[in-house]
Amino acid sequence: MPVRGIRGATTAAANTAAAITEATEELLSELVRLNDLDPAEVCFAYFTTTHDLTAEFPALAARKLGWLDVPLLCGHDMDVQLPNPRGVPMCVRIMLLYNTPRPQSTMKFAYLRGAQAIKADLDYMRTEGKAQMRPSR
Repeated sequence: MPVRGIRGATTAAANTAAAITEATEELLSELVRLNDLDPAEVCFAYFTTTHDLTAEFPALAARKLGWLDVPLLCGHDMDVQLPNPRGVPMCVRIMLLYNTPRPQSTMKFAYLRGAQAIKADLDYMRTEGKAQMRPSR
């Protein structure tokens, strides 16, 4: 069966265990809703946080939602200098790999709260940015 990637991001209101877990639960619930995901078909989930989030592992939210058999891993994002449209503070990101026969083009990503800036940048790259990315001849 093919494996598809699903991305998402959100921001936490504070560097507390409760805020990180709440934001991550909301993000995972939205990804499940958008993609009609069955947690039993999730290959793995890789979470990252910006360096200003250290109070809890975002993977705890997945465990609290019942993702007990899904391999989970957490790490920190790169420290890219701000201002950068992709450099959102207090940010939790996720990359899910999911077993599904559906094509990659049908996978829906979720960018919630302050992480909507990441989606705006991605949308720009898909439209106006394409012309700038083409190599000159």
